[in-house]
Amino acid sequence: RVTLLELIMVKVSEKNPVTSEEMNVFMRHADFLAGCFQEKCEAVLKLTSAADAEDEEALVTIRLLDVLCEMTSNNGQLEHLQAFPGLLETAIDTLRLTHLAGKQAVNIFTATHAMTGQEEITHPAVGLKSHLIRLIGNLCYKNKENQDKV
Repeated sequence: RVTLLELIMVKVSEKNPVTSEEMNVFMRHADFLAGCFQEKCEAVLKLTSAADAEDEEALVTIRLLDVLCEMTSNNGQLEHLQAFPGLLETAIDTLRLTHLAGKQAVNIFTATHAMTGQEEITHPAVGLKSHLIRLIGNLCYKNKENQDKV
């Protein structure tokens, strides 16, 4: 699943113009991926435990978030995802939960807390909060209704 999401990420990131048919496919995929993210978002909280550092559901959720960030960076998909029911609320709730989880244990969700020396950061959850903030920002971009919710 992670590999498939990485392939989708590459396709979504391409700067080539897309046809209306491709855009319709992207919209359907965006709906599906947003729904999956909403269902699985709490799986990332398992990563606070050292025993679950390689939890597959959490890794899939992180990739879903990456793809949604990229999709909301594209104007064609942005408006569609801004109107997706509950996506903004899910992102905000997940950000709150990861913030609280980071205060209660070692904060693996933020790069500044994950570094203890000069070693390279390899934990998959590092930067999760910044990706959630990016998604929230994208969903609020030029959208007064979503801005008021936040």
